[in-house]
Amino acid sequence: MRNFEVRELGLVPYGQAWDLQRELERRRKAGEIPDQLLLLEHPHVLTLGRNGKPEHLLVSRERLAELGIEFYEIDRGGDITYHGPGQIVGYPVIDLREWKRDVVAYVRGIEEVIIRALARFGIESWREPGATGVWTRAGKICAIGVHISRWVTTHGFALNWTTDLKYYQYIVPCGLPRPVTSMEALGVRPERGAVHQALIENFAEVFNYETAPVEAGA
Repeated sequence: MRNFEVRELGLVPYGQAWDLQRELERRRKAGEIPDQLLLLEHPHVLTLGRNGKPEHLLVSRERLAELGIEFYEIDRGGDITYHGPGQIVGYPVIDLREWKRDVVAYVRGIEEVIIRALARFGIESWREPGATGVWTRAGKICAIGVHISRWVTTHGFALNWTTDLKYYQYIVPCGLPRPVTSMEALGVRPERGAVHQALIENFAEVFNYETAPVEAGA
């Protein structure tokens, strides 16, 4: 029976969360733990993926420091993105050998989780060809970037819930000069717990988990 653990961690500095992901990745590869889903928020931070272009950062590193925004170059796919309070970040650490050994199917699966979760709150969203993530009539609402090592995943998705969208002015989000939006900007502001529940239940459904998730601490 496949199951997974959910870790609802609150506000976590980016570096600390990255260290935790790598430790969980190591333990998952060793078979010490089941699949994981981390749900959390970050203080203001920009991350540049391994395929990202430095010119998509529109301000200097010095200016970022003045604004209190951290910056990391990381090993996920994708370009540059923003994380901050009011954004619900999900980091699945799962072994794809027990689901599908298919990277594209995994990314499409994450998109499906988000699309189904948003539908619960009356938000219509969709995929767009050639533009990974989840989109709405007002723009992109969820960014996705993943890393896979020996079929174990890290990194994941960033869903704009009550995100302060002004921070996107400092980047070309995901390398695409297109608008971004949030659930709140679309006139929908459910409780964080309700969004978490929608994500957890749809994650279980899309990725074919047969047992209810076990709540786990950090």
